[in-house]
Amino acid sequence: MKRTKVFLWLLFAHIACMIKAEVPPYTQADVWKAYDSFNSYLLDHTKYIYKTDTSFPQATDRWNGAAAIWCQPIYWDMAMNACQLARKQKDRHRAKQYEKLSRDIFEGNKAQYVGFDFDDNNENTGWFIYDDIQWWTITLTRAYALFGDKEYLDFAKKSFNRVWYGSPKVGDTGSYDSKNGGMFWQWQPIRNPKPNDSEKDGKMACINFPTVVAATMLYRLVPDDEKEQYLNKAKEIYRWGTDNLFDAASGQIADSRHGNHKPDWKAHVYNQATFIGGSVLLYQVTGEQAYLDNAIQAADYVVGTMSAPHGLLPFESGIEQGIYTAILAQYMAMLVYECGQRQYLPFLQRTIGYGWANRDKIRDLCGGKYEEALPEGDCIDSYSASGIPALMLLFPPDGQ
Repeated sequence: MKRTKVFLWLLFAHIACMIKAEVPPYTQADVWKAYDSFNSYLLDHTKYIYKTDTSFPQATDRWNGAAAIWCQPIYWDMAMNACQLARKQKDRHRAKQYEKLSRDIFEGNKAQYVGFDFDDNNENTGWFIYDDIQWWTITLTRAYALFGDKEYLDFAKKSFNRVWYGSPKVGDTGSYDSKNGGMFWQWQPIRNPKPNDSEKDGKMACINFPTVVAATMLYRLVPDDEKEQYLNKAKEIYRWGTDNLFDAASGQIADSRHGNHKPDWKAHVYNQATFIGGSVLLYQVTGEQAYLDNAIQAADYVVGTMSAPHGLLPFESGIEQGIYTAILAQYMAMLVYECGQRQYLPFLQRTIGYGWANRDKIRDLCGGKYEEALPEGDCIDSYSASGIPALMLLFPPDGQ
């Protein structure tokens, strides 16, 4: 452990030197320009769902131009963050504009994805992986907290229960492993599922920690007589996650664990992100310092290890992985502003500065490799293009 701490200290010192170097500036006008350009090129303004990339004229369905079902709520988060930022700045015009956009995105996705019928498991516009559903639980809960429309909360509770308990209509037994703990990632086969096997089936970080986030957010919003069940679920899954997927010495989150096999210690930014989010939320509702300590440890790993090569958030080029920065932005903002951990601001602003400076300056679209210029006119996917606008909306240039 001592060797790990020394190594991390050296990495932080190296990154601190890079951060002290001149960082390309960005302004509040740039924030709105970046977000509006993202929507201009990547939102289907007829259906109000997001496109896979700029080559598609519209978002028809999963196979024809529509971004992944689990990424659509992350884009809705961005609209809500834009609304909140405009409200904070007392910009009534933009606040009204983005509040309308938020509702349009909800209605567009509701129409696209079978009316949020979580028991419809068709593979084109339906629901067929547990984490796809749980990402929506989180954003629906967030929408209820911001706008107070009970429809959002009702859908959030339905989607959470669908993940936890399974669906009699689909025939799966749910993501929760009541015997050994933790959450399974998927049911298989999609059309005629068999019960998950605790000895071999995967329990991924991308379902376990989003479940912690979703359960804790629901705990804060549901009536008093419903609260206990959600907090108990959050604590139980968090405990399983820290026991099986968290390296307390380094702050690294494993991608998954299958049965009693060793965890797969491949780190991904979005898994670090939801662990940070779940830790922060549990710290806020319980006051237990250990949760905050874990969040800081996981954030330090992102900054000190994962971002070491360039002193910028890293990019993974696999399908849909470009959205990881947008997910991290949501939970780092909670850690920075709600928990007073402002030591991360220079690093985040450095990432924004370089990402924005290296945009396609004709379209004002950003790429996913923040240290490299995005060539003008290149096809860019919505996942990769989302990261810098998402960060900007939550970390405006005034640092407030």
